[in-house]
Amino acid sequence: MIKTGLLNPHILSLLARVRHTNTLVIADRGFPSWPQVETVDLSLVDDVPTVLQVLAAIRPNFILGHAFMADEFRAHNTPAVQAAFATALDGVPVTFEPHVEFKRRVPAATGLIRTGDTIQYANVILVSA
Repeated sequence: MIKTGLLNPHILSLLARVRHTNTLVIADRGFPSWPQVETVDLSLVDDVPTVLQVLAAIRPNFILGHAFMADEFRAHNTPAVQAAFATALDGVPVTFEPHVEFKRRVPAATGLIRTGDTIQYANVILVSA
């Protein structure tokens, strides 16, 4: 029985299947659905959990080589919110691109974790190293 760390069996299973250069999406509550992409929906109520909480939970078990975010994230969020994401992704190169381009990457992802986050464009695509 797992006593510490990640407890959610669906997320543990998903992480175990993300291999070198595969991608994993962590999305806010309003992110579109892709029926062909395995989705673990953790949303409970507004901001429970958040993208940053999920990212913090999986980072110890995920070798992160790169991340993608939407340009619109920077345009719609305060410097404090941007700094929180920069801290959470510390040491990881982040590419910002138009949201339309960002969404084109999603169908190739191994899976998607949906959160209850209400931060605009708080979606991140993680690339396994």
